[in-house]
Amino acid sequence: MIYVDNAATTKLDSKAFEKMKPFLLEEYGNASQPYSFSRNARKVLKEARRTIANCINAEEEEIYFTSGGTESNNWAIKCFDVNCRNNQIITSKIEHHSVLNTCKVATENLKFLNPDSNGVINPTELKELFEDNKNQKAKLENILVSVMLANNEIGTIQPIKELAELAHSYGACFHTDAVQAVGHIKIDVKELNVDMLSASAHKFNGPKGVGFLYIKKGTSLSQLIIGGSQEKGMRAGTQNVSAIVGMAVALKENCENIDANSKHITEVENAFIDKITENKLDFIRNGYINHLPGNVNISIRNGNGEMLLHRLDLMGICVSTGSACDNVNNQVSHVIKAIGVPSDYAEGTIRISFGKENTVEEAIFIADSIMKIV
Repeated sequence: MIYVDNAATTKLDSKAFEKMKPFLLEEYGNASQPYSFSRNARKVLKEARRTIANCINAEEEEIYFTSGGTESNNWAIKCFDVNCRNNQIITSKIEHHSVLNTCKVATENLKFLNPDSNGVINPTELKELFEDNKNQKAKLENILVSVMLANNEIGTIQPIKELAELAHSYGACFHTDAVQAVGHIKIDVKELNVDMLSASAHKFNGPKGVGFLYIKKGTSLSQLIIGGSQEKGMRAGTQNVSAIVGMAVALKENCENIDANSKHITEVENAFIDKITENKLDFIRNGYINHLPGNVNISIRNGNGEMLLHRLDLMGICVSTGSACDNVNNQVSHVIKAIGVPSDYAEGTIRISFGKENTVEEAIFIADSIMKIV
């Protein structure tokens, strides 16, 4: 099998797995209990929080553990100033469905930013929305802007720092879904100047079912789950100690090797693009300007992405047609529609997301396999 769907999930890091095992089999104490058997569980939770904070240049107390990216996004959006009755949310048309669908239920006052053909959100458009509010004398109590750091389908990296600074200049709060970016590009929350940031462990070689939400000190956010005192009373429930430990180890491992990983993955990616170009495949590459290393989204003229996925699967190659969270819908994705891919190319869209374990030889084999099918 050749696995090139790392944007959907990644292989668990072996070091992370080894660190997790004792807290599954031997040191299984509840970290909230005061007796000595739980002491090490409490200690590693604190260490994991500190490790994760250091990886994104946050403060230890600004990291809150969750079950993953979807929960983190829901928390940031649903619980933002819930006591205000007239909130506005501004987001983009190419967000993950955990943002788009949550925004739709969180407010009736929802506005969308349009990406350009490369999937980039222009800060000027955000400024125009703020100015429209002023001109219309909109009586808004609070505004939340939520724009993802890197797109999960086409890999485009957004100008988050400029967008966040602009949002703050108009008194708005800024959240970024960084699920696809954390562990793959360098992230400094202080430099980005975001108020909230979501992450999910299984996207950077950690275990599934665990993630975190960075909440900057002073950000107005209410409790997500009411119950005990875990996560400072903001997200009650017994912490998944082993998964949290694995997440911290995997993130540290990826962050320490981020330059080497990026260089290798880019070489693999280039080998694939060079091969399909050399073979004169009629395709459009989506979102490749300033994109995540290894994220290759192509639309093949008169192709069928669903057919390509299954034919490649029969050849032992795992690719995707878009977001793994939307695989029940075989239609053209909302991202491909939003960036205006021509109709004769759009249905032939596949996403190949190379990871650090993929090789140049695999990339060339995949390119040749696509050519055989086409």
